[in-house]
Formats: sequence, structure tokens, C-alpha cells
Amino acid sequence: MSTTTSQIDEVKTTAWAGGRSPFSVEYGKLMMWFFLLSDAFTFSTLLISYGALRFSSPSWPAPDLVFQSVPLTSITHGAPLVFVGIMTFILIASSVTMVLAVEAGHRNAKKEVVWWMIATVIGGFMFLGCQALEWTHLHEEGFWWGHIPSHEALKEFFHDEKLVNPVYTQQFANLFFTITGFHGFHVFSGVIINIVITINVLLGTYQKRGSYLMIEKVGLYWHFVDLVWVFVFTFFYLV
Repeated sequence: MSTTTSQIDEVKTTAWAGGRSPFSVEYGKLMMWFFLLSDAFTFSTLLISYGALRFSSPSWPAPDLVFQSVPLTSITHGAPLVFVGIMTFILIASSVTMVLAVEAGHRNAKKEVVWWMIATVIGGFMFLGCQALEWTHLHEEGFWWGHIPSHEALKEFFHDEKLVNPVYTQQFANLFFTITGFHGFHVFSGVIINIVITINVLLGTYQKRGSYLMIEKVGLYWHFVDLVWVFVFTFFYLV
């Protein structure tokens, strides 16, 4: 009887009392993956909704005409992917600096972690600044949530003037600003989190713990934001 009780206690200790993770993944990191998975479902739902409307509509604004200008320049036509290309490059570059911050954390190189995190934060702010410029420019052209542009503006958004449709333009605008705004909110949240983590690095919080695992956790979030932008870019600017 005592042997059986001992075996049961051993099973409880090894299997249910905080033993080794079956996936060999730290708890906080695993929770981050769960959060990103749920967030991926949200973005997928939004993009699928956009795709359903886009491909079921007989006419739809042409991306190369809607996004053909470069804000803050004299370029108003004929440059459909220039500005968004700059935005995409900035976000990808910030993802690279985040990788370097994680790598420096693995080596416990505090100064390098700080500099790479600062570079990531700067990249995030630059992307948000570019998005604000793009939104402002589109708003000035009458392209906004729930707003139907003038007939002259509408004619610029379609390849064929016979297919000009204010309803589809409004749907496109609503989905564009909703989805890119939701992504922008994620970028802004990531920037704030990165600032907090950078301050903790400067205070020596993770050096005292003997691990920079928190950098890797926020890095997962930042890479997710970068990956989602690839899909947003494809759906709105290329298709």
C-alpha cells in the first residue's frame, strides 16, 4: 500500500506540480504564442472579409491609382508602390534590428541590446509616421471612413470610368482604414512595449535575472506585426 502511495505521489510531482514542459518552452513564451495565434485569427477574419467583398464586386478601386502619390513630394501620379515600399522597408529593417537585439541578449551584451532596441523603436516610430502621412494625404483627397469622394476623385480610382462606383469605393475605404489602423495599433503597442523593455534593460533588470528571455518574447510579437504587414500589403496594395 505504501509503495502504491509513493508511486502516486511521484506521478503527481513529476507530471502535475510544475515539471518539465512537454514542449520544452518557457511558460511566458508559450503564452505569447497563444496570444499571437488568437491575434492571427482576428487579422485573418478581417482580410478574408476584405477578399470576399473584393472578388465578389464587379468593380473595385485600383490600388495602383489609389496609392499612386508620394506624400510630402511633388509626385502625385505614376508612383504606386514607392511610398508603401519605403514603409515596408522600414518595418522589415526594424525586424532585423530586433533579431540583433535578441542575439545580443543571448550573449548577455547589455549595451548592444540597448542600441538595437532603440533602433527598433525608432523604426517603429518611422513606420507610424509614414502611415500618418499616408492617411492624411488620402483624407485630403476625400478618401476616408464612411465618406464618398467626389465624382472627380472617384474617376481617379478606377481604370475604367464606366465602372466608377461610390459604394465599392466606400467599402474599400472602410476596410482599408480599419485593417491598416488595427495593424498600426499593434505597431504602436509594440513600440510602447519595446520602450518599457529598453528601460528595464538600462536598469539592469534582466542582467540581474541572468536572462534576456523577455527580449525574445517581445521579439516574437514584433516579428508577428511584421509578418501581418506582408499580408496587408499584398491584399491592399498589390491585389
